[in-house]
Amino acid sequence: MHPVTGFKLGTTCAGIKVTDRKDLVVMSFDASANVAGVFTQNAFCAAPVHIAKAHLKNGKSQYFVINTGNANAGTGEQGMLDAQNTCKKLAELTQCESNAVLPFSTGVIGESLPIDKITHALPDVLSKLVEDGWSDAAQGILTTDTRTKGASSQLEIDGQTVTITGISKGSGMIRPDMATMLCFIATDADIEQILLQKMLKYAADHSFNRITVDGDTSTNDACMLVATGKSTAPLIDSEEHPDYLKLLNAMTDILEQLAKAIILDGEGATKLINIRVKAGQTDQECQEVAYTIAHSPLVKTAFFASDPNWGRILAAVGRSGVNNLDINALEIFLDDVCLVRQGGRADDYTEERGQTVMNQDEITVTVDLHRGQSETQIWTCDLSYDYVKINAEYRT
Repeated sequence: MHPVTGFKLGTTCAGIKVTDRKDLVVMSFDASANVAGVFTQNAFCAAPVHIAKAHLKNGKSQYFVINTGNANAGTGEQGMLDAQNTCKKLAELTQCESNAVLPFSTGVIGESLPIDKITHALPDVLSKLVEDGWSDAAQGILTTDTRTKGASSQLEIDGQTVTITGISKGSGMIRPDMATMLCFIATDADIEQILLQKMLKYAADHSFNRITVDGDTSTNDACMLVATGKSTAPLIDSEEHPDYLKLLNAMTDILEQLAKAIILDGEGATKLINIRVKAGQTDQECQEVAYTIAHSPLVKTAFFASDPNWGRILAAVGRSGVNNLDINALEIFLDDVCLVRQGGRADDYTEERGQTVMNQDEITVTVDLHRGQSETQIWTCDLSYDYVKINAEYRT
């Protein structure tokens, strides 16, 4: 992953849950950088989410501090104090304002944050701040993930090179409803603050807000974007800038790569499923159909078994809540194999053709509603034995 000028990362082992595991990360950048964020919509959002949102609004951010192993969620007033004290301690060590520090946590819900372990480890993690610390940081934010997740690209803006690099974590409890999991992206582009927030919202809506592993929205989800402005490329301050769309598309592509990496690493996942719903009357009804398919345990277990049991997909579409759905008009496909047409199995469908698609590691389900111009797509995964095992043993 390409380093981003003006953005440093440090990682250490604080022993928060597991001894000798990388579990504490600090990211630093100048106060002149612009910062954008999107956060979970869960009503029980964690203490660090409350603090991070308040500090982002009220201060000029300079540091992120992230711990894994403990979510600091469902911890009441003490959780708020612990998140604030983490920020205060880091501020003391770096001689910045407390509201220049944004805290993030991930892990088990309902347990008090081991604040002493975190504050004790802060001097060590600060000593490790480097611009090429992305790989270690990607490890330091994992929970049940089996692999790190990172993406990086470079492009030219007005003849000057601009870098975008990001990392994310997430494997279970994934149905974003804003961004998802934890994600941190940095660019050395110079982007005006309000425009930066708009860009992140668009990119998240077309990536993280299009994935689901199990339909559960986390208490701790956050996605942060930092523009350090250290590139020699000119300021991008409006959507009319000639390179705005080029940068927005590159940003969205990075987030999409990170989102798909989460699905590929979904707890116990063996397949990546792309669900496309097109020709709907509204975006909302397209999403309802897509998520009904994606959240059906029967559909997901059929994918795990590589079983072309298309009746489960048909049933999911039928119960998705679309008003006045014409079942004789819609069509359902596995890749380019038509399963359903004119209210029943397509005349040219064979079990062998369906089986060939189901044996693949990546599969596209397309539902053509034939009733409008709207469309959407989301990514999900299958549901395996290991999903139950991982979550049954999560705290042991």
